Amino acid sequence: MSYKRISFETKENIAYVGMGYNCTKAMTVLDEETLNELQDIVEELHGNASSLKGVIFHSHKERCFIAGADINLISSMKTEADGQAGSEAGQKILNRIEDLKVTTIACVGGVCLGGGLELALSCKKIITSDDKSVQLGLPEVKLGIIPGFGGTYRLPKKVGLPTALDMILSGKTLDGRKGKKVGLVEETYAKERLLDMALKHFGKSEKKKSFKESLEDLATDNVLTKKIIFQKARESVLKKTKGFYQAPLKILDVMEAGVMKGRASYLASEAEAFGELCVGDQSKNLQHIFFMVESSKKYPGVKGEGKVKKLERGACLGAGTMGGGIAWLMAKNDMKPIMKDLNQGGLELGLKQSASNFMGALKRKRLSYDDFERMQRSIIAQTDFRGFGHVDLVIEAVVENMDIKKKVFAEVETKVSKDAILTSNTSSLSIQEMSTALEDSSRFAGLHFFNPVHMMPLVEIITHDNASPETVEALYNWVLKTKKTPVVVKDGPGFLVNRILMPFMNEAGFLLEEGVSMKDIDDACLNFGMPMGPCRLLDEVGIDVGQKVAKIIHDGLGDRAASSSLTGKLVEKGFLGRKTSKGFYIYDENGKVAGPNAEALAIFPKASKKMTEVEIQKRIFLPMINEAATVLEDKIVENAMAVDLGLIFGIGFPPFRGGLLKYADSEGLERIQAELVSHAESVDKARYTPCKLINDLVAQKKKFYEF
Repeated sequence: MSYKRISFETKENIAYVGMGYNCTKAMTVLDEETLNELQDIVEELHGNASSLKGVIFHSHKERCFIAGADINLISSMKTEADGQAGSEAGQKILNRIEDLKVTTIACVGGVCLGGGLELALSCKKIITSDDKSVQLGLPEVKLGIIPGFGGTYRLPKKVGLPTALDMILSGKTLDGRKGKKVGLVEETYAKERLLDMALKHFGKSEKKKSFKESLEDLATDNVLTKKIIFQKARESVLKKTKGFYQAPLKILDVMEAGVMKGRASYLASEAEAFGELCVGDQSKNLQHIFFMVESSKKYPGVKGEGKVKKLERGACLGAGTMGGGIAWLMAKNDMKPIMKDLNQGGLELGLKQSASNFMGALKRKRLSYDDFERMQRSIIAQTDFRGFGHVDLVIEAVVENMDIKKKVFAEVETKVSKDAILTSNTSSLSIQEMSTALEDSSRFAGLHFFNPVHMMPLVEIITHDNASPETVEALYNWVLKTKKTPVVVKDGPGFLVNRILMPFMNEAGFLLEEGVSMKDIDDACLNFGMPMGPCRLLDEVGIDVGQKVAKIIHDGLGDRAASSSLTGKLVEKGFLGRKTSKGFYIYDENGKVAGPNAEALAIFPKASKKMTEVEIQKRIFLPMINEAATVLEDKIVENAMAVDLGLIFGIGFPPFRGGLLKYADSEGLERIQAELVSHAESVDKARYTPCKLINDLVAQKKKFYEF
């Protein structure tokens, strides 16, 4: 029998099952048709088992075994029963693989995630290539679900309970070498020899565990020890997620309750949990984010008629902390960057920053020492324009002053080739005005990184009237190449993220003026799911920087963007945030919060006003929703998806809520409108009056995601 999605042949009594057959996509997934074919093939294997020495599962794609179950299949589930039935169907197929009497080997030469690893675990042995593309993991928790094809049952048996919990609860991945170290992988080979070497594992006895491994198994294989392991895992999950995420807690419930269960009983619990989670609001929101991220990997803009330049050599104008972070990113992507500054002090600070970033990766074993040395030394630090004629991309990161930036661009334009792309990392200044300093502004755009560069995944690409489509597309492709998330934004006060972030900061100031305590404000935002409260965030950004950006946005947007006078008073006292060890909070020598700054609290009105947590959240998030709606109204971005992508990756808006506008849609725009009207009357008309788009959508009974 022939198959369309999976190749199946027998040579010298060895059956070869090849995934990714006739697949034109980069990644092979377990979609409905593939699963149906796999089921038929497995039944055929059972029928021929007496004549077989063994079975090899492999892939026709060099860098992918199976990337997991098709997310579209998961998102199509409408009821818990649908989800449970889908999980049970997959479990049944993998159980039949596990029950084959012959040796079964999974040959993994690339990505092996989710359902892909679950399939590999149902084989008796897993071998991998030593290629960097190998990724072994169960990342379902990131989609708000539990592995549904037996992964939580089989992985602990393979690697032990502590390692399995670490992998399943975090969604972390291992390469072949690490997989072998934890007992998941039998052996690693050169990718060219992987299939041939699989033959050596037939007839080979199971690898005996070392004395140390046997002791570890003995230590963890008793009820009391397992209880302690689960207790510690639960404490760790609650600490990391603050209890906001349902999936890791449900995974722990299933795994702990299933410790003494047999396969059938355990897998029934896993399938039931999968059905419950996959149709829940949280999982649907996390699936929504997955689709947003996938969509962002394709350039969404207008295509130009000219050639789109590949950006292979880079330069950064201005060193310091931000310039060093940008130089690090370029060096990490083998651009051999030039980092120029006016003085040696700035260059030293920039090099220190890039080295710190690389050192962090080295300590986490994500980088070898040789690569650290090579990349760090590839950064050319200098005070002149030598070599600028050979660069493809220049990113300016000098002081946030329009006149200085214009002078810098007028000069650098004469030092680079005619097709080099010039960009500014400004966080708030007009890209349109800045472009007037250039003779050829078509090759200029904004390229706004968020600080710290090595941690923040978002990059705003800011266009202006004369920016060419080829320039924007080249920048988009380059941002994707650096493994960051690009969002194309039109020029305007605060662009996208800072414009919507400003009400988050401003309202905190007004609440402080009214006598609400700093602790209550920050706690309310933390309990909403934000990574930090507005006062803490202002300390991180720099209160002086926040004040400057707030003024620019206020000048551009008017009274609705007015800010409290309290930040000005803090700046006058020299309380600028973490960088000066004092802001709203006090920071120790390691930059960690040591407590509230009593001197700052003395500046604020007495904390005498008690507000409920929900009311504080309304005060802060309602104007953010209103401003996000005006961003769409002003066509700063194309759609609600771009807004939500920007806020999730730019300020850490809680992913389990799906994004700010997705959250507003789920709450109901009629309710949002009514709350805004009420607050406009009771708090401030300029800051809370619903914008035209919200009123229009309510009248049309539409949502932001239907605009």
